[in-house]
Amino acid sequence: MADNTYTVFNAMVDIVASPGKALDEIRQHTSWLWWPLLASILLASGMLLYYYNWVDFPWLIEETIRQIPIEDRAESEGAIRQFMQPITSMWFAVIMVVLMTLVIYTIQATYLHLANKLTTGTQIGFGNWFSFTVWTWFVSVVGSLAGFAMILLADSNQLSSQSLAVLSLNSLLIHASSESPWFNWANALNLVHFWIIALMAIGFARWTSSSMVKSTVIAALPWVLIFGLWAVKIAI
Repeated sequence: MADNTYTVFNAMVDIVASPGKALDEIRQHTSWLWWPLLASILLASGMLLYYYNWVDFPWLIEETIRQIPIEDRAESEGAIRQFMQPITSMWFAVIMVVLMTLVIYTIQATYLHLANKLTTGTQIGFGNWFSFTVWTWFVSVVGSLAGFAMILLADSNQLSSQSLAVLSLNSLLIHASSESPWFNWANALNLVHFWIIALMAIGFARWTSSSMVKSTVIAALPWVLIFGLWAVKIAI
């Protein structure tokens, strides 16, 4: 039963401090999803808007061109110089944040909805799973805040966009150069993703009365497949 004194703001704190309680409450309040959804999008967009207004843009253009494989550089250079304008890059980044957020959340919610139907049969609608996805991904705001901190603490405004991924495996562990085939893989995976998987496992177990082992497998499976197959492709 929902706690009538419990608010969306309590849930936004508890998804970090006491995730079990937050996940129990949000099941009863699907409409609350707009708060974490907007907060996540606004923080990520705000960080990118600030970055593109702050960065040394001529340097960023040259750095972007330098990261292209030598064999493709001559063909791509003209298009990059034409496209990479501060205003264009800034709003393209914001649009991509909004679109990719909605696409990823929809795919994740669809997967959880189907996984529930196929493995537990618990009566939980797609809207609930979309809310569940929004809330479990809310902790990604930590990555946006870390990006802001990286900009504010930088020694100069010559900072690549990849450097904003402070919590990525590349920044923390692998340190692959932009020429390495592992560069994009390691930048795409970060510590917050493991946090999200843990929250999904906890929430799936609580919502469906499944075991933690089963719930963890369901939560982690898409990530293992995507990053595992990507790693195999790089390795071979």
